[in-house]
Amino acid sequence: MKNIFKGIIIGIANIIPGVSGGTMAVSMGIYDKIIHCISNFFTEIKKNILFLAPLALGMVIAIIASAFGMEYLFDTFPVQTNFMFIGLILGGLPSIYGKVRNDSVRIGHIISAVVFFMLVTGMALLNGSSVRETRIDMSFVQLIILFLIGILAAATMVIPGVSGSMILLMLGYYNIILESIKESAMAVIHLNPEAIGKNLFVLIPFGIGIITGVVLISKIIEFVFRKFTIYAYWSIIGLLIASPFAIIIVGNLPEITPVRMLTGAVTFIVGFLISDKLGEK
Repeated sequence: MKNIFKGIIIGIANIIPGVSGGTMAVSMGIYDKIIHCISNFFTEIKKNILFLAPLALGMVIAIIASAFGMEYLFDTFPVQTNFMFIGLILGGLPSIYGKVRNDSVRIGHIISAVVFFMLVTGMALLNGSSVRETRIDMSFVQLIILFLIGILAAATMVIPGVSGSMILLMLGYYNIILESIKESAMAVIHLNPEAIGKNLFVLIPFGIGIITGVVLISKIIEFVFRKFTIYAYWSIIGLLIASPFAIIIVGNLPEITPVRMLTGAVTFIVGFLISDKLGEK
């Protein structure tokens, strides 16, 4: 159940532009374990399935639920909801810093953190002017495009600090994917095979691309963690520190009133404590 709940948090993060599912996995202390299980899936299949299956179930539950209800929370309680995610992210920072605390700090470590801090905040600043909507046509070329978009989205979802949903939004595919998920769920409930088939045209190539991208990027990330461990963790620290700024930039927050500030502080603390409690030390 604990891993299902972790999967739900990661899934919600992946669906929200500006929030990184990879960052949430880092904050809960399971990021490197996820990468290892995916990269070495066939060497210990049973063990890896037992670890990954509850996470995957939680993510599926979250993504379907988010397609229906998460927009309401961000529209109605934008400050409180965004501060909750900021708390979830920063709650994992102490445990990540603990992995490098006993090593001497080098200039290369600081540069790694700064570069990735700038990468995340820069992407958030670029997001606003590049949002556009793409039209889908039932063609073979569109299938290939959706497959490639899936690979790109997977890569950005896996990398901590980079929001896969924000990349989809920038490319004009965010609403299309979200609507396809929502319509597919409703079609299954109402037993509408025509609507299911129409949305599967979008979701199947995109899903295959997601799986392909996750496997490819996991191999690369595992290599980086194995060969450049300390640099990797300092890069993640930069990503974690930058993520709250990215959320605020992308979140388009309303005027901060005393009530919103107080309730936002409460949700921040709740998020921080949840992340700290779920984290694997």
